[in-house]
Amino acid sequence: MAALIHRPEYAGYDFGPEHPFSPARLEMLLDLFRSLGHEVAPIAAPAATREDILSVHDEAYVAMVEALDQGKPNLEADRFGLGTPDNPIFPGMDLATRWLVGGILHGARMLMTGKERRVLQLGGGLHHAQKDQAAGFCLYNDLAVAIQAFVAHGWRVAYLDIDLHHGDGVQNLFYENDRVLTLSIHESGHYLYPGTGHIQDLGSGSARGLSVNIPLEPFTEAGDYLEAFESVVPRALSWFSPDVLVVQAGADAHFADPLGDLALTTQAFQTLYQRIFALADAHAHGRVLLTLGGGYEAQVVARVWTILYLTFMGLPLPEHLPAVWMDHWRHLLGPGTGRELHDPASAMPDLPGREARTRRNRDVVNRLLDSVRTYWI
Repeated sequence: MAALIHRPEYAGYDFGPEHPFSPARLEMLLDLFRSLGHEVAPIAAPAATREDILSVHDEAYVAMVEALDQGKPNLEADRFGLGTPDNPIFPGMDLATRWLVGGILHGARMLMTGKERRVLQLGGGLHHAQKDQAAGFCLYNDLAVAIQAFVAHGWRVAYLDIDLHHGDGVQNLFYENDRVLTLSIHESGHYLYPGTGHIQDLGSGSARGLSVNIPLEPFTEAGDYLEAFESVVPRALSWFSPDVLVVQAGADAHFADPLGDLALTTQAFQTLYQRIFALADAHAHGRVLLTLGGGYEAQVVARVWTILYLTFMGLPLPEHLPAVWMDHWRHLLGPGTGRELHDPASAMPDLPGREARTRRNRDVVNRLLDSVRTYWI
């Protein structure tokens, strides 16, 4: 019981040819699936309605997006985070984002009706969008809309964010909601956008202890990352007992991503995905809803998200990428890209200071667990 969601209209979420959040990432990904011999027939979900968007976003913000979409100039656009280098205005941006929101919302509804147990949205993951602002390449918060639908259904929701960047928009929207547990493992905000996601940010009121952040040191490698994940995430899920697990599966924690400094390998991502599905089975009735997210190096996102797809579908992983696919996408992959699906050992950079990073990351995890222990009883 596993479903894929995607439709060609997702390509309309396009900030322009120089912007890193490129729709070509999804096009090359789907082409790779087919080149590997997999018949991909994703569900084409309907666009979210305006009312769906207003379940988490302010009316004034949505009205501003709509007005700018229609070409109406407004000097207050930047007050809403729009018209900036991160979030440039483009024609059709309201509907383009509502297609993405509609996809994950359709997946949520399939889970709520029991039609599916696992759903993967091939797109989306707009976790930085705030209640009243665009932020970090994100216009509407698709993840938050889906989570809000689950909450309205009466479910307890665990949200897990493995993107390089802190899932600040989702955390902020549910910071006082005791039906939602947010877990984000990311590069520390002391070094990286959006500058948030610290261990002391634990939630508010009856939701105290339900916002959980694992900020890691720059250049954290797979061993430390997975150790931190295992120290916190399983026990948080066991304590919270969610009805569903929602996952933002950004690929930008890979060592070759240009926008940050974590140092995961493709092998680490495979382990991480296997653990996520096992944890969903153990603690969330097998229900898991995933989106993609960040990831800005073409050859990395193609390989990492292919590993996600194949793990999601229970399919074997090939050793090599198809030559015909590589030739077709050479302009994005670069001339030095090898054919291996997994990172060769020679590709991993030598990162000095490993012992000191390990000590600092363990200290962060221990201080976090000390802080939440009072609430996880």
